[in-house]
Amino acid sequence: MTSKTEKMLILNGTIYAEDTVYEKGYIKIENGMITEIGDRSRLAGTDDYKVISLPYGYSVVPGMIDIHIHGVNGSDTMDATREALDTMTRTLPKEGTTSFLATTMTEGSDAIEKALKNTADYMSNHQKDGQAEILGLHLEGPFINPDRAGAQPLNRIQKPSVDTFKRWQALSQNHIKLVTLAPELDEDYELIRYLKENGIVSSVGHSSATFDEVGEAIDAGLSHVTHLFNQMSGLHHREPGIAGASFLRQELMVELISDGIHVRPEVIQLAFNQITDERLILITDSMRAKCLKNGQYDLGGQMVTVKDGKALLDEDTLAGSVLKMKDAFSNIQSFTTSDMRSAIKMTAENPAKQLNVFGRKGSIAPMKDADIVLLDENKDVYTTICKGKIAYIREDDTHETN
Repeated sequence: MTSKTEKMLILNGTIYAEDTVYEKGYIKIENGMITEIGDRSRLAGTDDYKVISLPYGYSVVPGMIDIHIHGVNGSDTMDATREALDTMTRTLPKEGTTSFLATTMTEGSDAIEKALKNTADYMSNHQKDGQAEILGLHLEGPFINPDRAGAQPLNRIQKPSVDTFKRWQALSQNHIKLVTLAPELDEDYELIRYLKENGIVSSVGHSSATFDEVGEAIDAGLSHVTHLFNQMSGLHHREPGIAGASFLRQELMVELISDGIHVRPEVIQLAFNQITDERLILITDSMRAKCLKNGQYDLGGQMVTVKDGKALLDEDTLAGSVLKMKDAFSNIQSFTTSDMRSAIKMTAENPAKQLNVFGRKGSIAPMKDADIVLLDENKDVYTTICKGKIAYIREDDTHETN
């Protein structure tokens, strides 16, 4: 382990820097920041650095950013406890995630408000070095369409309300960064307009909006799509729906769960061809059962059965996922014609830009946070570094460190 004030040097490996790829490069880190990147042949001044020397075939990529995740390893944002968020921030680096949006779900106002206040307090007072950073909150519901509720409790759904959102944003200490809603229920797109005016991303999700309604919402400020194809109006030759708008409207950044379960691999290829890595953002939408064995787990007061990689509310209703970001990263390359550069854009660069934090996260570049993932020759996570501190190192491996 290393402290924030120590110097770290990563040697060798293929480094995917922001503007170029170094086949055998180096990265210098100091005080939690990247200070220098280059080709190994130009390396100088290495005194006092803790060195991580990588074997041939290893890759160095930016830390992954999950903007839609409910829980992991038995904990959930809606638990509204410091311990739950500690579990999440401690566990997520194992899958290459270095920062994320803590995501709520449709529940009673009291439960949502507790989760908002707890997350705000955690961000202000309890965020730890060497763990994944919470960048803010994703409010998924309760402003959704009952016809597209999925695993969201029907009796807790509310109509979009600017007043309600203002109250919740105050309780969150202005940390709500993204809101999933059904625009067809937002009268005159009032909430979407308010979110746009205040620099908050509004996303269409759990919605039956038509293609034209999505277009009107875009004019009002909509800029995002929640988990493409899942719980939304699909593509039809006479009504393109939200899926069609996702393909055609360049204003929209589009989330995708690339587990091969929520969306078939062939359809993921179709979406990649149409939307490309310029607008796709890979997410997990994972629930508390991720990293745990098969069994039954709570999701918003409902029992979800997890078996063989699927989380089901009933035999026909998916309830989030148990997907890891490292698997989303590798799956997208297996399912589509994308490559490492594309996967990096979809797991790091695009979410950072959408959240307006690209100035400090989302790529490997000087003066950015040292959020870095070291991948082995099989593209599995070997080590994760959060702000210059080793947050995870795989114990079954050996590496040269001095």
